[in-house]
Amino acid sequence: MVSHGRDKKEAKAKPQQPRRGKKKGGGGNDPNDDYDLDDAAAMMRDADLPDDYSILGGGSSVASSNVAGFFDDDGLDEDGGGGCGGDGECDSERTENAATNRASRLSDALSLASTLSNNIIGFPGRPTSCESDEELTPPRDIPYSRGSGEKRSAKREGILRALFRAVTTYPTGRAGREVLEDHWTSVWESCSHSVLGKGNATPSEQYAACRVVEACSVILGGDRDDVVVSVNGTLRKVVNATGRAAQVRVAALRCLSMVHFVCGTDCLEDGEDCHSVMDLCELVCGERYRGDRTPPSLRATALDCWSLLSTTLHDARIASGDADGNIELGRGSRMLPLLARCLDSSDPGLRRSAGEAVSLIHECRLRMGLDDDEADNATERKFRRGSWDGSEWEVLMDEVKQRMAELSVESSHHMSRQAKKEQRATFRDFVRTVVDDEYPNEVVNWRGAKLTLGSWKEIIQLNFVRHCLQGGFQAQLMTNETLHAIFGATLIITSSSSLSQIEKRMFLSKTSVAAKTADRVMAKQRRTRTNVKNHFLTSDGEDM
Repeated sequence: MVSHGRDKKEAKAKPQQPRRGKKKGGGGNDPNDDYDLDDAAAMMRDADLPDDYSILGGGSSVASSNVAGFFDDDGLDEDGGGGCGGDGECDSERTENAATNRASRLSDALSLASTLSNNIIGFPGRPTSCESDEELTPPRDIPYSRGSGEKRSAKREGILRALFRAVTTYPTGRAGREVLEDHWTSVWESCSHSVLGKGNATPSEQYAACRVVEACSVILGGDRDDVVVSVNGTLRKVVNATGRAAQVRVAALRCLSMVHFVCGTDCLEDGEDCHSVMDLCELVCGERYRGDRTPPSLRATALDCWSLLSTTLHDARIASGDADGNIELGRGSRMLPLLARCLDSSDPGLRRSAGEAVSLIHECRLRMGLDDDEADNATERKFRRGSWDGSEWEVLMDEVKQRMAELSVESSHHMSRQAKKEQRATFRDFVRTVVDDEYPNEVVNWRGAKLTLGSWKEIIQLNFVRHCLQGGFQAQLMTNETLHAIFGATLIITSSSSLSQIEKRMFLSKTSVAAKTADRVMAKQRRTRTNVKNHFLTSDGEDM
């Protein structure tokens, strides 16, 4: 009788279990010997993250879950429930209660930071910090289980994600800033452990820690050189670590730039100020850095960070310089050859960042030497001091303008339809500035406020802050004093906090009387236009 394969079971080979630890000098199993991380943990630690990785999406199941139940209900409801009519006294009481509720939730969420450093080294029951490598050895009575460090890293990542959401959502006004200032020491201590990769921290945990520190800098506000000095060295180490995941280095560089942009002042020493970070960005955005090829995503981020920090300098410090060499070359003028090469790159993100940097430099060049009472005429500006004509960069700028014009109409089959559409729309805006000498004009509208942007400096700052705060951007822009100082001249608050819950439903809801009336008017206009088009089909014209 012939035996089929399914009737006969073959003995499966037992998978070989990797050693939990190994002695550096040999193959002993003494738990007091120095331990190294196992191969799987090392691969997980050094694994790269996708370019579109975000703190709000992806990650582990623990990271995406609701940590400690802080987000079970909406803590930002200004009405706070209850049926108080249009009484102003009741509205002010609800507003005060909502602010108190947010401050309490923020304090509870920040208290989680103290739990991050527990067992951070990667062995159960070990202290949070070690003075020597010998303390990394697990004790004899506690077995080292494979994968335990990864599980704890996922748990810490979930706490960091909860911290990010709390920091970007709950702080409003001075009360939120004071609560964060009280917990800042513990928050930074815990985040620094994760940023440095202690406790077998995965790249996603390191990325989340950088994003938490970046968001905290916006809440803490300006004139905080102590914050800059505390985070400067740690974040620079991560950016310089070529073995780290590209997205971790990207997050560290963005965090470092945002801290200097918001918290830094001119009183910092050389090597710790804004100019040193710009020097770092100029090195990182090159093709090679510290002997290794720089990832395109990190190069693009370096250009974005350079552009952000350039907005804090005078126009002459960016775009100065002439053919005679009488004026010292600005930082942007020295960057033009590199930016021209980046425009020829195959990476769309790097091309966009380079085009934005060129637009900022050209805008600074246009404003050089112009008085406030002079008319902003494009024809006149072309032949003034703000022009590239007659300078040593004239030929290079002509090539850059031609390349940017090509990218604004590119229809290569190597790109998807959506990517080509985005690139053409983006570079059309750049061409208006670089070729036509026109300043950008962008209006951002949402319920409660309107923001008008009239320069690339403001657009770059807005995009950087928006990426930093994610879903909490609008709430912070309405209540954060630091953001008011940055965008105060172009921010118009249109909402009224004195409206009761019933009044908001009557006037602001999509089902309000005003919305229904507008819908009927639009329907009538559409019907009239349709009848006009089809008027030739009727003889009496009574449908008009």
